[in-house]
Amino acid sequence: MLQSAILVALWAGICSLDDKGPQLGFRRPLPAGAIVGLLMGDLGQGLVIGATLELMWMGVGNVGAYNSPDVVTGAIVGTAMGISTGGGVAAGVAIAVPASILCQQLLVLWNTAASFLVHRADVAAEEGDFKKIGRIHYLSVPFLFLIRAVPVFIAVYLGSNAVEKVIDALPDSIMTGLSTASALIPAVGIAMLLTMMLKGRMWVFLLLGFTLVSYLNLPLLAVSFIGVVMAALYDLASQKPEVVVVEANSESDEGSYDL
Repeated sequence: MLQSAILVALWAGICSLDDKGPQLGFRRPLPAGAIVGLLMGDLGQGLVIGATLELMWMGVGNVGAYNSPDVVTGAIVGTAMGISTGGGVAAGVAIAVPASILCQQLLVLWNTAASFLVHRADVAAEEGDFKKIGRIHYLSVPFLFLIRAVPVFIAVYLGSNAVEKVIDALPDSIMTGLSTASALIPAVGIAMLLTMMLKGRMWVFLLLGFTLVSYLNLPLLAVSFIGVVMAALYDLASQKPEVVVVEANSESDEGSYDL
């Protein structure tokens, strides 16, 4: 378990750097959960738990100064615990939510503490010391790595036995309810996303995609290509023609009639 905890913690640190750095996308629950499953020897279960959490948190994001629950830590811890305890998706979802909320508070503390580095960088900018700005920037990298790596290591290494005992102590009715909720959560996540996307007449395209899949049995790749074509046609149809105003050159007209 120590080796798995170290590997998963390193992966959590890499995902944390991606969250603030290049943003390649592997910090999202689906790829993050898949890699956790690969590291723990159960890629299939990692994909299933990661995909469920991805659908659950698809519409979650930071708005202004509000920090949303940390889906990175929640997905990694939930997937790791779901695999290590054998609880599957139900256990993964049950553990991912409190883990994401806990790490959300840690990120709030880190953002507050990081403001000190921002002020130091402002002073360096006023002094024109660009090398110092670079050093301050790279100084935050280890903290960004550890802010998620340390909690994940503790949860995976020390929490698996405790979590397993807690899950075993839960009544069957609660585990059945969690299993049912884990099946409903993806639909809720998609519904939350649709409430943001379906503006105006956009629901027509949702109806078109549903018809193509349900009645024509088209694969998702074909529906995606049709969606790209429809989006291009919609963009062309919504563009207004440019009105070209030709100004008359009075001087040239007068000059042409000089006798």
